[in-house]
Amino acid sequence: MGHPPLEFSDCYLDSPDFRERLKCYEQELERTNKFIKDVIKDGNALIAAIRSYSSAVQKFSQTLQSFQFDFIGDTLTDDEINIAESFKEFAELLQEVELERSMMVQNASDLLIKPLENFRKEQIGFTKERKKKFEKDGEKFYSMLDRHLHLSSKKKESQLQEADLQVDKERHNFFESSLEYVYQIQEVQESKKFSIVEPVLAFLHSLFTYNNLTVELTQDFLPYKQQLQLSLQNTRNHFSSTREELEDLKKRMKEAPLTCKLPGQPTIEGYLYTQEKWALGISWVKYYCQYEKEAKTLRMTPMDQKPGAKQGTLDLTLKSCVRRKTDSIDKRFCFDIETNERSGTITLQALSEANRRLWMEAMDGKEPIYHSPITKQEEMELNEVGFKFVRKCINAVETKGISTEGVYRTVGSNIQVQKLLNAFFDPKCPGDVDLQSSEWDIKTITSSLKFYLRNLSEPVMTYKLHKELVLAAKSENLDYRLGAIHALVYKLPDKNREMLELLIRHLVNVCEHSRENLMSPSNMGVIFGPTLMRAQEDTVAAMMNIKFQNIVVEILIEHFGKIYSGPPEDSAAPPVPPPRVAARRHKPITISKRPLRERHVFLGASVEESGADQLGQTPNGSISTEAPRPLLRSRLPAPRPGGEEPGRPPAELEVGKLVARLQDGGVKLAGKAANGVVSSPALRTSTLQARRPAPRPGGCGRDGEYDGVPKPRSHGDKPVITRPPVRPPDPPCRAPIPQKLEQRPDLIAGTAEEMPSSVVASRTKFFETASRRTSSSSSPQGRIPGDES
Repeated sequence: MGHPPLEFSDCYLDSPDFRERLKCYEQELERTNKFIKDVIKDGNALIAAIRSYSSAVQKFSQTLQSFQFDFIGDTLTDDEINIAESFKEFAELLQEVELERSMMVQNASDLLIKPLENFRKEQIGFTKERKKKFEKDGEKFYSMLDRHLHLSSKKKESQLQEADLQVDKERHNFFESSLEYVYQIQEVQESKKFSIVEPVLAFLHSLFTYNNLTVELTQDFLPYKQQLQLSLQNTRNHFSSTREELEDLKKRMKEAPLTCKLPGQPTIEGYLYTQEKWALGISWVKYYCQYEKEAKTLRMTPMDQKPGAKQGTLDLTLKSCVRRKTDSIDKRFCFDIETNERSGTITLQALSEANRRLWMEAMDGKEPIYHSPITKQEEMELNEVGFKFVRKCINAVETKGISTEGVYRTVGSNIQVQKLLNAFFDPKCPGDVDLQSSEWDIKTITSSLKFYLRNLSEPVMTYKLHKELVLAAKSENLDYRLGAIHALVYKLPDKNREMLELLIRHLVNVCEHSRENLMSPSNMGVIFGPTLMRAQEDTVAAMMNIKFQNIVVEILIEHFGKIYSGPPEDSAAPPVPPPRVAARRHKPITISKRPLRERHVFLGASVEESGADQLGQTPNGSISTEAPRPLLRSRLPAPRPGGEEPGRPPAELEVGKLVARLQDGGVKLAGKAANGVVSSPALRTSTLQARRPAPRPGGCGRDGEYDGVPKPRSHGDKPVITRPPVRPPDPPCRAPIPQKLEQRPDLIAGTAEEMPSSVVASRTKFFETASRRTSSSSSPQGRIPGDES
């Protein structure tokens, strides 16, 4: 139940009922004042919390940006480059978000706190001053009235007339104060409806505009997120493949620690003890020795050199190496060498018997060389039986399980694999195995194929071309990668190239069924990279290049048609990589360097204020000549030399068109800065404003009301409140292209250039033009093109 109105006539009567009603107004005023204080207090707390949260996010982004990944090896894959740049991209994205948030927080105090403070101090405070004056004048009047009524009638007539004049004067003052107070308290009661709601609406509009920005940034972030997830998965797959190889190498090193000689390297190095003969006896000195077999040079660096001794590194040329007889010396693992630089023999002591064998083998010792007792898997050859085995395995996979999920990734039983290999490569009847039978499942067949290829005496892509293939995969230029690998494939021996084509054609066929088997070219590269390519030396550095072996196989699968369509034009040498002055051809994925979206323009708190904003009206109601500033930043297109862009609406629209656009549920304006730069077209207004549905032909609403044609409301009907949609529509990705509006003769007189400068005249002109627009909207010739939407 609302408050009954205070009639001005009641001020003269000053009845108890009037005082009781006035007291209700005062209580409501005090309640409103307390509410505004709470809103200001909680609003300041909210703004401070947002500012504190923004500072924490900025610090978090700075921490992300300060970290830099370090990788093992000399070159990164494309996926590793994307991962290395990810924290920088995250930080820049967070900084962009926080920049927008900081702009929103900077405007929050002007939008919410200051208008409420002004209303509380200027309006409510002024009303309280009126109340004090009303109470003071009332007390003064009634006290004087009591004294006047107690005057004796026997006093002189002149004294009585003077007393009457004083009472009338005080009654007039009291009545005037009462009128001013009643007028002021009712004005505050009515004006608080918009004076309080408008600042809150403006603040929420800025907050929701920022939320729309986060939605747009989320849409921009999704493709980057998907690409980064793919890079992370590929890198995880490469890591798993490399870890398996490293674990296998570590296991072999535990069984036979080749601490001196690494297979495939001509140099042997390690610790040896040398017998030194002195006048007072014999001592054994520890040296770190390095031997070059081709040059027969031995470098010996003393490790336990005594202080003050001048002995340095010795460079000797080897003449011969002889194993020392066991019964000729009381030390174990000894051998003698002769050099050109020293006369006589030099006795050296190795660290173990196996270590002595390696040194003597490298130095061509005269004693028999016993190989390490490591049991090695019997190596297979790339012969006719091998080709037959590979073809049968491929046919069986394509017939029995090419769509099997995880084909080639899942591992079969070792017992079954050995059984199949022993049966197929039996010297008595090689190849006499039917792989189509139910005895061999798909996992056994794929594991047997991988086992055969991995245990060839030389990999399919050969040791000779291994380094060149890896270097090609490390190139930053994608065209060079493909061209170099294309040329190197045709450098392979004929049987190796034939086997590689057979296998890659099959892998392409498997990848075509990736929807069922979930095996992409990248996954196939992880599986067959170490199988078709492997380094001759078993070192950690070689294991770190497995990821580039995987990339080679992936390129072969993805570009099979081009590579095997024929040799390149010049197959003698791979193409020369371009100079590094050019930019990287394959740029890392990025989100921070994307083109900026067009941002919403903040136009005020309400629809009516949106119309006033086109005139430069500030939130507190004053008129400003400055155009409304957008809350969010946007890029401005470069100005054309001839002035405004053709087809773009002028800087200020006539008020009549503004009202028409407001009725259609959106304001589309283009501001013009003082320097002549035309700003980008503004997007639609806040999503809280409901759109008017388009009129449907022949469609009727309730009570015979046609869609799009408002029905006049009778005096007793309640106004229909248009509710905002439950879920705001998705923010637009691009700013809509402004439609060129046709000028209407009946609205030209209301342009902004002819508008008077005073506030009263501006508002009068605004509502006169609005009434003309309403009266002319029913006729077809009075509509602006585009009203149907």
